[in-house]
Amino acid sequence: MIGGTLKKVQWTITFALAHCVSSARNYSSVHILENAFSNGFLFRQLFDSISYTHTYILADKLSKECVIIDPVLEQADRDVTLINQLGLTLKYVINTHVHADHITGTGKIKTMVNNVQSIISKESGAQADIHVTHGDTIDFGDQQLEVRATPGHTDGCVTYVNQGEGMAFTGDTLLIRGCGRTDFQQGDSHKLFQSVRKEIFSLPDHFRVYPAHDYHGFSHSTVGEEKLYNPRLGEQISEEKFVEIMNNLKLSLPKKIDVAVPANMKCGLQDGVPIEP
Repeated sequence: MIGGTLKKVQWTITFALAHCVSSARNYSSVHILENAFSNGFLFRQLFDSISYTHTYILADKLSKECVIIDPVLEQADRDVTLINQLGLTLKYVINTHVHADHITGTGKIKTMVNNVQSIISKESGAQADIHVTHGDTIDFGDQQLEVRATPGHTDGCVTYVNQGEGMAFTGDTLLIRGCGRTDFQQGDSHKLFQSVRKEIFSLPDHFRVYPAHDYHGFSHSTVGEEKLYNPRLGEQISEEKFVEIMNNLKLSLPKKIDVAVPANMKCGLQDGVPIEP
């Protein structure tokens, strides 16, 4: 009886292991398995529940230098506190574009942290210490971000790619199973389609996609997933179909657009002082 039970348990374990291996093989067959981060890299993903904005902290563990991407004004204290708790030195505050739905925390963070510099694309027309263009790189310790121009949501949208860690910070250009709107701030559906296909979908399928926003509870995706399953921009969608989809969204304007855009053009400052939330 005991022997029979043991055989049954062994068979069950063998079947379960075989099932797991089979599932892994099926998953890898669509080329969306993710690689682990390197030992020298530190990463934190944060979230603002009001604007549904993801903020990212990336750091080089050896030098302790770090950058923060797309901070939100109301969360600036949280972000700086975490950076200090982790023993990091903030080098750059980076934005993917001029946001219309929240005020950036860039200006406030600059008043809280010494010697930090702000970065945004030159095409955005916004104020910053450093303006970047397509092909530029941003270095912090042994880590590096490559700047890829991805206009369409706005003229100044860029995607920051960490080639070494397999990550793309896509702003509002590419969202998880969606994309940013194209009906204001120099939006252009044709440009957005071409940006995604040329600059993001050209990355390896396993590269993680980290957008500036998510409205459905997702943290990240992969290039391979979005090519397969994005209902607006997946590989099965033509440019003409994409433009048709975008022209028929009929979305209302962001509630804070009249305040957020002017403020973000000035780094989240008014007369050199951080705007109150």
